Amino acid sequence: MNWPYELQIGWRYTRAGRATRRNGFISFISGVSMLGIALGVAALIIVLSVMNGFQKEVRDRMLSVISHVEVYAADGQALPDWRAVAEQAARHPQVRGAAPYVSAQALIAHGELMRGALVRGISPAEEPQVTPLAQQLEDTVLPRLVAGEWGIVLGGELARALGVREGDKITVVAPSGQVTPAGVVPRLKQMTVVGTFEAGHYEYDSALALMHLDDAAKLFRVEGPTGVQLRLADVHRAREVAGELAQMLTGSLLISDWTRQNRNWFAAVQLEKRMMFIILTLIVAVAAFNLVSTLVMTVTDKRADIAILRTLGASPASIMGIFMVQGATSGVIGTASGLLLGLAVAFNIDVIVPAIERAFNASFLPSSIYLISRMPSDPQASDIVPIVAISLVLAFVATLYPSWRASRVQPAEALRYE
Repeated sequence: MNWPYELQIGWRYTRAGRATRRNGFISFISGVSMLGIALGVAALIIVLSVMNGFQKEVRDRMLSVISHVEVYAADGQALPDWRAVAEQAARHPQVRGAAPYVSAQALIAHGELMRGALVRGISPAEEPQVTPLAQQLEDTVLPRLVAGEWGIVLGGELARALGVREGDKITVVAPSGQVTPAGVVPRLKQMTVVGTFEAGHYEYDSALALMHLDDAAKLFRVEGPTGVQLRLADVHRAREVAGELAQMLTGSLLISDWTRQNRNWFAAVQLEKRMMFIILTLIVAVAAFNLVSTLVMTVTDKRADIAILRTLGASPASIMGIFMVQGATSGVIGTASGLLLGLAVAFNIDVIVPAIERAFNASFLPSSIYLISRMPSDPQASDIVPIVAISLVLAFVATLYPSWRASRVQPAEALRYE
């Protein structure tokens, strides 16, 4: 092929045979360098894909239970006219649904067992407009929530912790007591478990209870809904829409979007992701700079060849190009191998991890700790492209000094003892 001779010779040096012990050792070091780059790139892709998948999975399950934006009274009391607030919010082009709610902390007791829970009073007819969980329960559990009948729906983990099932009686203890001549007495209400739900998010499955809006208002002594939940067309614009709604809505209202409600968690995930990227990039850097030792030994071994090429008219720039091609080729092969390995694992991690768990009889993601119980993966080009680019750049930079030293070899000195 009519390629530049620098490229041909550089490629030939890359795949040089193992005729001597020295050549064999150089080839071994070169192979180790490529393997290190490949493993580093693969590890980066796999780790960041898993972290992306974990974040996406938790976010989606979280948003199946909570709304994108909440509008509530600044004083924490009932909204004077929640329908007017919903109508004003609906004028925003991003708002797709609205539903009232009452939210308060309470204790739920069954026998001697007691658990804290977030009790949310909802309207069974309007709640499916704002949460996917309500859409799943719309034809099964939600119709059982009838005003005045004091029914309650518990998260699956909460029901199991209390040892209750559908039809059992539980006692809900409101946070504010009732003043009597004998002193402050806790306000208790016996309710019937009319169903359970599984959101797939441990935090909500273990600490969320749903009841009818009117019953919740009576239990917590508010005159009506304390807020309005909104569903948006684009979940990623929640913070922007919340700011625009703050300018649109009238009255003493507070507006909170889902990113602010879970700000600490998402900030922690982003910080962890950045730190893992930096740490694993250092592994790639160490492997890439192993190419320096490979090229230095190659230059020492090929001094006679360099001298002959120089006497035949090769310029120092051409000599430098030959060894840069050799080092860059090793970097490209290592990066490409790591890319293929990383993508293969990232796209099949839902098969690989369960097989490892079965083989070792272990669980890598207990749901009580990690919120979800399976290993998710979401490879994104925004992560993969920088990984590949950084690996190639590091490999290229590692070739500069040895290649420059090769270009400085003097033919007379190199051939003196040959």
